[in-house]
Amino acid sequence: MIQESNANVRGDARGGGERLREARLAAGLGLQEVAARLRMPVRVVEALEQGRWQDIGAPVFVRGQLRSYARLLDVDLGALLETEVAPVVPVDLVSHAHTPRFQRVMESAGRRAVYVVITAAIAVPVWLATRSHFADAPPATASLDAVPPAPAAGSPSPEAATTATVAQLPPAPAAARETAPYVASLAPPVGRGQASSANTLELAFSGESWMQVTGRDGRVIEQALMREGESRSFAAADVGSVKLGNAAVVRVQQAGSIVDLAPYRRANVARFAVSSDGSVAPAE
Repeated sequence: MIQESNANVRGDARGGGERLREARLAAGLGLQEVAARLRMPVRVVEALEQGRWQDIGAPVFVRGQLRSYARLLDVDLGALLETEVAPVVPVDLVSHAHTPRFQRVMESAGRRAVYVVITAAIAVPVWLATRSHFADAPPATASLDAVPPAPAAGSPSPEAATTATVAQLPPAPAAARETAPYVASLAPPVGRGQASSANTLELAFSGESWMQVTGRDGRVIEQALMREGESRSFAAADVGSVKLGNAAVVRVQQAGSIVDLAPYRRANVARFAVSSDGSVAPAE
């Protein structure tokens, strides 16, 4: 911090102070009254009249307070301010530290490198933690309500292809037949001699379909997700209603005749009721 010296106050300032004191007395003003009007401490007014300007402070303050006091008493102190109070000369500031341009460039590059390193240290772990979520492909899903594409001309129907595939499969070993899982059904078993009777409702699946068979008392006889090649047979007298998802891949046969599901299908979901005589009717 640069401090201004009181050396800028030159000569004996008693002449100017005496003029101010005489003008104050001639105006009939006391020190307290002058200090109140100028809003200065009484000690400052006394220092101005006694010429003890070095007690006030820097010359810039002395000049301002002298002007205020002279303006109050209508005293001309212009010549005194020019001769007795040295003008304030700005101090020449000299730089004692010089940073070479190469050093400034290196410091700037270093700060940028630190910023890059900090950013990478935060961003790389976040990217590694979330990369697996974006890399894994979502599981493929298929809606049971989607209508499968129509087979090309000349190609065998899904029912014929399923029948041929099942016919070509070798019989399962006895051990496998004993341990093979089965699907429980509340419907009474239908014998081989009853397969083509009028009291039998047969369902054959050439693709994945959701099936729900309800009895006449409202109980669910069987509800399962059926796979391609599976089939079910139920006694028509025990079935109250049937609901089939992805109905386009289901063949319904009653009394040996294929039932047209178009009147009972909506958005590829078929719903129909079975009467006591085995005939199919729209579900309520």
